[in-house]
Amino acid sequence: MREWLKEVRKAKYSSQTGAAKAIGICPQMYNFIENGRRRPSVETAKKIASVLGFDWRLFFPDEPRAG
Repeated sequence: MREWLKEVRKAKYSSQTGAAKAIGICPQMYNFIENGRRRPSVETAKKIASVLGFDWRLFFPDEPRAG
């Protein structure tokens, strides 16, 4: 489970459904991402991060970051 994502989402949206609608993805997919069952594509990670207000790279902690 991505507790950090749940906390960030709760600061703006009380439900996963509300967040999913704002992001433009289906609620089931958002649920899978928040609960760690799916890893979002870069495009989807950027959408989620833009709506919820955080760095999209948090979804990819093991990836090397360019300088």
